[in-house]
Amino acid sequence: MKVGIDLRTWLTKFMNKEFLRFVFVGGINTVATYIIYLVLLIFFNYSVSYTISYVAGILISFYLNTFFVFKEKVSFKKFVQFPLVYLVQYLINLIMILVFVEHFNVSKQIVPLIVIVITIPITFVLSKLIIRGK
Repeated sequence: MKVGIDLRTWLTKFMNKEFLRFVFVGGINTVATYIIYLVLLIFFNYSVSYTISYVAGILISFYLNTFFVFKEKVSFKKFVQFPLVYLVQYLINLIMILVFVEHFNVSKQIVPLIVIVITIPITFVLSKLIIRGK
């Protein structure tokens, strides 16, 4: 019974309007960066394509999260700090991508979508800390 209460408390904490906006913005950002990734695959290997699309995604994410999700003002300090969230996510994602593609033969076209879903909660918490400055 205690597990149900703890799970309910956890879900209530994270399934608020702010988190839902974060997921929505993340969906928009994911579609945009996925399209960039697919186009870049024509010219580069998957790790270079992923890296370039990932940097584009950081810029998109910063502006959408600052204005739409957390409703804060842009500042240079936040802009400089924000990529740290995605540096952590990038390293985790790149390792997972390499493992999934090289060891589990997951399609290189699909694998970025899988790893992004896995890291959503971490990214939300870290983004909120930096953008809100708390």
